[in-house]
Amino acid sequence: MKNPNDSFFITRIKSLKYALRGAYLLLKTEASIQVQFSFALIVILAGFLLNISATEWMFQMLAIGLLLVSESLNTAIEKLSDFIHPDYHKKIGFIKDISAGASTFAAIIAVIIGLIIYLPKIF
Repeated sequence: MKNPNDSFFITRIKSLKYALRGAYLLLKTEASIQVQFSFALIVILAGFLLNISATEWMFQMLAIGLLLVSESLNTAIEKLSDFIHPDYHKKIGFIKDISAGASTFAAIIAVIIGLIIYLPKIF
């Protein structure tokens, strides 16, 4: 519960603590996030090795961010859906499929951006 005596700065620090805890829990417990994060590290390393431009770095980091955010939101939606209705339900399945579809769009865009950046440098 929020303490009314906490300053704006204190509440921001507490919020950051919860957000970092959430990111840690995602990385610790969710295989899809672990895979995406591992690919992100590999692509970041490739960026250093192939000396990509500042613009390419921006697009690459935006693609990584988009992918990790969408995968995280997909996980949250799936966990919430399972909590609300643990047994199979057609509408919950539909919601979960749509959520996974959003992550798929993000992954496709990230791959396209990666190909645009790295194919000319490799071939």
